[in-house]
Amino acid sequence: MSTDALAAPGTLLTTEELARLVKVDPSTVRRWRTANPVQGPAFIRLSARVVKYDPEDVRAWLERHRTDPEEPAR
Repeated sequence: MSTDALAAPGTLLTTEELARLVKVDPSTVRRWRTANPVQGPAFIRLSARVVKYDPEDVRAWLERHRTDPEEPAR
């Protein structure tokens, strides 16, 4: 899975695809989703067993977690 998946309009990512994209185990993505409060990107629950991720939500989540060493600390 490449970052091209984040560019494809109308594409929803599975838990496994998101895990490959950010290079973590799928169990980590599941843990993020079930943590209180939720730690991962926003998700779409289509059924009790089917969860998808919108690439725009993933992109926004990654941007919120970005640290730029050139920016002064807040």
